[in-house]
Amino acid sequence: MATILEVSSIGLLCWPLLAVAENTEKITPEWLQALILGIVQGITEFLPISSTAHLLIVTKIFAWKELGYKDFVDAIQFGSVIAIVLYFWSLISSILKGGIAALKDRDWEREEWKIIVGIAVGTMPALIFGFLLKDILPESALIIAIMSVLMALLLGLAEKIGTRKRGLDSLQIRDGILVGLGQTLALIPGVSRSGSTLTTALFLGLERDTAAKFSFLLGFPTLTIATLYKSLKIFKLFQEQQLPGNIVFLLIVGIISTFIFSYLSIAFLIRYLQTKNTFVFVWYRLAFGSAILLAITAGWQG
Repeated sequence: MATILEVSSIGLLCWPLLAVAENTEKITPEWLQALILGIVQGITEFLPISSTAHLLIVTKIFAWKELGYKDFVDAIQFGSVIAIVLYFWSLISSILKGGIAALKDRDWEREEWKIIVGIAVGTMPALIFGFLLKDILPESALIIAIMSVLMALLLGLAEKIGTRKRGLDSLQIRDGILVGLGQTLALIPGVSRSGSTLTTALFLGLERDTAAKFSFLLGFPTLTIATLYKSLKIFKLFQEQQLPGNIVFLLIVGIISTFIFSYLSIAFLIRYLQTKNTFVFVWYRLAFGSAILLAITAGWQG
């Protein structure tokens, strides 16, 4: 599993450079576009390397205008939502049960209650700023390259100075607020939701696998709400006949593909961080951002 994900991720790195040599639009069946976009979304959503960046670069390089619009690639994130629920079902149900028990007993110091409140409070900044800035933030290859390099440096710094002594049982509401603020940075293309939350959690002294789990749990509400919003928008456009008639089929293909690779990506990252550090992602992000900058310097318009 690790080999497949690592090779696939390294393959993504080459695409910005391919753009320099490409002058013609790729002719690819729409179902295959949906499948590939799902694979890219699934691999990159939970690894700290930015799914938005990779999806944007891929669609620009291969000129996938029909499915490359943001509403479609956001809607197929539903596969990532399903993957989180299934992979963390026992943990999620345990937290919810503990939260309900804490509510009944008014035990506000209970671990599960603090996690729930922390997630709820931490979700608000991303939702508020996401709504306010959804049509303002630019999506350009240059910004993606710069943010990829910048976040690589921050992740490397967090890896160096983080104490990594705190487990899931030590989470406080304060952690949810701070990691939630970190999550708002992911509104900038190239930052990465998992990357910004994982980096913030490491700065707060969480163990690597705990930081990853909390990153997934905190990102779950935001990802779910954003996905539902985009899905409703797509179906509204479909009803108004502004989208191709096979859009439902393409969404299904993209969601299934996203789910499979999201689940594999989560499983890989949790196991990986139990024994290894995050520097493989630091170096990858540096290389990815540098590759885009080289492509732009060579004449790619992005």
